[in-house]
Amino acid sequence: MSVCVQGWIGNVRAGSFPSQGANIKSSPRLVAFVTEQAGGGILGLTSVDPGSDGKWAVTSISCHADLITDLDFSPFDDDLLATCSADETVKLWRVRDPDQEQPGEAEVTLCPREGRLELLSFHPTSSGLLAVGSSKTVQIWDASRPDAPLAGTVEGRNGRALHMQAWRIDAGFCRRRWLKMLHCSSVHCSSCLQNNKDSRILWIKDSDHILTTGFDQMRGREVKLWDSRKLTSSLGSANLGTASGTLMPLFDPDTGLLIVSAKGDSFIDCFEVSGSEPFLSQVSHCVTDAPTRGVAAVPKLVLDVSSCEVMRVLQLTDSSIVPVNYHVPRKSGQEFHADLYPDTVGQTAAMSAEEWWKGGDKQVRPPLSIIVHYVIIRYVIAPLQESPGPGCSTSSSPLSSLSSSAAPSRSPSSTSGLSSGCLPSPSQSAKAISSLLGPSSKFRHLQGGVLHRDTHFTNLRGLNLTTPGECDGFCANRHRVAVPLATAGGQIAVLELSQAGKLADTGLPTIQNSVNVADFTWDPFECHRLVVAGDDAKIRVWLVPNGGLTEVLTEPKAVLQGHTEKIYSIKFHPQASGLLASSSYDLTVRLWDLESGREVKVLRGHNDQIFGLAWSPDGKLLATVCKDGKVRIYDPRKSADPVQEGSGPEGQRGARLVWVCDGRYLMVSGFDCRSERTLYLYSTKSLSSGAIASAPTDVSPSTLIPFYDPDTSVVILTGKGDTRVYVFEIVPEAPYFLECASFNSSEPHKGLAFLPKTECDVRDVEVARGLRLSKTSIEPVAFKVPRIRKEFFQDDVYPETAVWWESSLTASAWLAGSDGKYRHISLKPKDMTPVSEAPKEVQVRKYLPSSHYLEEKTDEQKKDELLSAMIGKLGNMEENPLPQESFQGVDEDEWDD
Repeated sequence: MSVCVQGWIGNVRAGSFPSQGANIKSSPRLVAFVTEQAGGGILGLTSVDPGSDGKWAVTSISCHADLITDLDFSPFDDDLLATCSADETVKLWRVRDPDQEQPGEAEVTLCPREGRLELLSFHPTSSGLLAVGSSKTVQIWDASRPDAPLAGTVEGRNGRALHMQAWRIDAGFCRRRWLKMLHCSSVHCSSCLQNNKDSRILWIKDSDHILTTGFDQMRGREVKLWDSRKLTSSLGSANLGTASGTLMPLFDPDTGLLIVSAKGDSFIDCFEVSGSEPFLSQVSHCVTDAPTRGVAAVPKLVLDVSSCEVMRVLQLTDSSIVPVNYHVPRKSGQEFHADLYPDTVGQTAAMSAEEWWKGGDKQVRPPLSIIVHYVIIRYVIAPLQESPGPGCSTSSSPLSSLSSSAAPSRSPSSTSGLSSGCLPSPSQSAKAISSLLGPSSKFRHLQGGVLHRDTHFTNLRGLNLTTPGECDGFCANRHRVAVPLATAGGQIAVLELSQAGKLADTGLPTIQNSVNVADFTWDPFECHRLVVAGDDAKIRVWLVPNGGLTEVLTEPKAVLQGHTEKIYSIKFHPQASGLLASSSYDLTVRLWDLESGREVKVLRGHNDQIFGLAWSPDGKLLATVCKDGKVRIYDPRKSADPVQEGSGPEGQRGARLVWVCDGRYLMVSGFDCRSERTLYLYSTKSLSSGAIASAPTDVSPSTLIPFYDPDTSVVILTGKGDTRVYVFEIVPEAPYFLECASFNSSEPHKGLAFLPKTECDVRDVEVARGLRLSKTSIEPVAFKVPRIRKEFFQDDVYPETAVWWESSLTASAWLAGSDGKYRHISLKPKDMTPVSEAPKEVQVRKYLPSSHYLEEKTDEQKKDELLSAMIGKLGNMEENPLPQESFQGVDEDEWDD
């Protein structure tokens, strides 16, 4: 499962108030949260999805005279919000969109008169029914009868009620180690807690099991599984470490996923719950950028099923709301994965509060399956609206109006939009589907994988883990790899790729740079030449002998001097041999001719630290990104000042850049104002216009280091200390960034360096090969495009590639005004036939296409069959009762009082 953190909602002022509530709740449309304004008596409100401008509007409602301790949205009304407070009242609000005027008064006010109120919860099957927990009691209220609670007061035992998930069988914790089972006016208890710290509780759907979070005798955080029919002992427990905050659980009954986080935590954990030991299996561990003040789950009906999103959690922090998306790695956008999306709970109440109080036990019907929303709305109704066939009418209907909504249809009558009975042609459907789902990359299913262990370097010791942020961490060419070591004197180990295996325990021959290494790189045209920039503002040129190092090198081939302060980074010219660019703390970029060993150009114009520099593919221009918030382009042979300048990333934590799309655009990886890692795209013809597109990725302190493959226009990015490698295809028109499948490693890597295209296995459709540096090893990683007919050369994936490892001119010729041009070669093996010339495969159908049957039916028959199928689905629910309907309770003597 992949976890994605994106789309932060800013302009939030949350507080860390002492309350038992979660501080944030979500309906399918709106998000409400407690703010620090007016001592916590004011509620913040925003929307689940951003507006048309891509931003979230945030507003506030003055709700209570004292701290809001808990809140909850009605499961049957997206706009009905209940709040409780330390001012001893419960209020129900009819909230509106954040950009509209909010109500000045509550629709209903309940006064339990039992002191400070801590918790509230709407009933999951009955409309208008609320459970309210005060310091010592739990009450059940019908919102339509606000004068008095239905059951009066249900007394707690020996102290304060800490948490409840009311309903089905009402349950709650009290301070003195008791789990309470409340059947309206009767109470059953069992000792279950080990200390007086707070606890949380939830039910597992369609079972008699309960999950609780609390603390063990050693004050370690603990999750327990219980059988509600026998509370004398738990069925199992899992220890989740020691910390002060109580874990707040969120459970998805459809997938069995449990999300836990606590107030003050800087991480969110995801577990899969099973009925056997161990009943918890960790799925992901998401490290967040700020401490948690509350967490809430977005309702299931608004998830993006086309991207296999199975859960979305909203993390409330001091200054923002962070959506955390959980995706199952499946082929997205082309088919509906029914195993991930069983029929989920609907939004129509099964009964009224009065019916429930009189003994009713109806269950909420699932809505029409999500697949109806996904297939019918997106693939039938939308194509009809987009491009109807000749003679077809597109009459408006409830279903057709939902084509842009995230919520599925709730009524069989919603299919009236199919009254015309016309279906689009396959080409029209494909066009409509493409317009709905957006363009997709042919590399979207790119697969990254570590190659066989025989190709690994293992037993790597003494790795330097503190290289500067402008350094890639290590570098490689087709023959060897250079790795910085943590020993004194700036030592660099050089390993021959042909001699992979376990390294000796004894010391390796190294390059003794004599000062700490700031950056280093291999000469692309001379595989034996390694250039190293040091802290002493000098650049040293080293030559590695054929066959690799056999002894320690102490004397460089040359030393370049000119910078007056420490060097940031160094980059070789892509076409001119022996031409090097370097940036420094002296705020200059200098060009060096390695053959003569002298400085040939000095570029100025920077006002702060230079984060990164990159040559254009043709070698004419040099681009830089700077901490002063500017992106600059230089023409070094014409001027020492930039020829273009524009606004760069807002964040000042680091950035990298690379030329893409044949030099028409600059892609910059940096940070936004919320410290979220973001990719920006700039037109090299108009830097002053700013970024033309951006793509947020996640929250992490390290800068994403890009590698760009011009043959596929795919950029691969990761940061030092990351476990995830991002992949995007860059296209020269909107939306510019097409996200592809990412590669995840089991442990953090310290760097990722890529080899020439000729090292790729074209027979296995490998488009990029890199070397992954971990703390103790170097592992080759291959990125492959999944294709079926691998016996043919995939010429659409492998155009003729530029021979960038051969120079086309000398440094002196370039300085004199000459321009080079790459030679191109084909990667096709002689014994392979291009797939474009392969014979067409004969498609054998096992069944007749659906169009065959559709053509034999009238328009009215098609409509009736679709309606009958949907109505039949709902009818089956009455014939086949849910498991809960046969629940008969337990005998009184089974409860331990």
